[in-house]
Amino acid sequence: MKTTKLVILVMTIAVALFILIPNLSWAADDGATLYKAKCAACHGADAAGKPAAKIPSLVSDEAKKASDDDLVKDVGEKAKHPSTIKSLPADQVKAVVTYVRTLQK
Repeated sequence: MKTTKLVILVMTIAVALFILIPNLSWAADDGATLYKAKCAACHGADAAGKPAAKIPSLVSDEAKKASDDDLVKDVGEKAKHPSTIKSLPADQVKAVVTYVRTLQK
């Protein structure tokens, strides 16, 4: 009897984790989600930037010519980026760059 209850408890926890884990924010951080959460406020939803505020376009010819590595490097080095952007892990920055490349087409 105790074994049956334990198996049911373990199975319930497993099912709950299976349902919840994909919905956790760290599990859902793809490039588009990260861009919308971290970058779109300044660079715009279309990544066109805000020239009046000296926020560069990420879909300009200059940005298109830059390598992925250059764009990744720029995210960490730009003085005007908030610390929350500069501290993004490399894999998340690469995901954002990959998403920005889709906007450039």
